[in-house]
This record gives sequence, structure tokens and C-alpha cells, in this order.
Amino acid sequence: MTLNAQRVRQSMTTNLLTITPETPVMRAIALFVEHDISVLPVVSADQELLGIVTERDCIRTALQAGYFDEAGGSVREIMSRDVRTVHPEDSLMSVGELFAASPFRRCPVVENGRLVGLISRRDVLRALSEGTWFKPEPGGRPAS
Repeated sequence: MTLNAQRVRQSMTTNLLTITPETPVMRAIALFVEHDISVLPVVSADQELLGIVTERDCIRTALQAGYFDEAGGSVREIMSRDVRTVHPEDSLMSVGELFAASPFRRCPVVENGRLVGLISRRDVLRALSEGTWFKPEPGGRPAS
């Protein structure tokens, strides 16, 4: 199956850790460290995607909290609201092109207004590496 024929649904991560806008920033930071992740989707009670928070978003808050001995506020204050999303039926090829042309490392997958998964650059690379044209040589390099 070609990458263009493969759908996001086939490669996305569905077991997601999410937070709400009321989550304290310091709790989000603890979740990043505890679960070795770098993004947390921010959702409503009915799983509507409201935004995302990344490690990068939290660094300034963490530094200020350490410097000024402050709690850091809620995720609502630092989350990105204008989030690029993809649909589960989008082709992996189109998502790969998005990743190649942008700084995005992952995109939330939204269907009917609800968060259903997350697709990352690594997910696309994994699908590419499983393609019939991609035959690694001994030593880990693809055949030329």
C-alpha cells in the first residue's frame, strides 16, 4: 500500500493523555516529565479540542515560577488556541507534506469536532519505512 493510500487513522496514536484549560501549568509540566511526552491536547469535557500545550509553552512559566516562587497559573493562559488539525481520513502523504513544510512535529486528529488521536512526524516516518520501496541495507541505510 502506498503512503498516499494510507490514512491517518491507520497510524495515529489514540491512547492520549489530555488536560483541561483549568489544569495548573505546573501539573502539565509534571505530566510532561512523568510520561515522557512533549505535547498535551487541551480538551473540554466532551473531548472538543480547545488547544494544545507544549513543553516549549511551559518553559517560560516554569522558569518564572522558579525565579519568583510563583505557582504558574493555568494552562488556559499559555495554551495555543489556533491549532492545525488533520482528519482521520486524510492521507499520510498529505500529512507528511505538511510536516516537511512546517515546524509542526505532531498534529491533533479531529473528527466531528472531537479529538480522536494525534499523528506525529515519527508516525509518518514509521509508515514510510514499512513501505515496499523502503528496503534497508545492512547497517540501516535504505537501498539505492
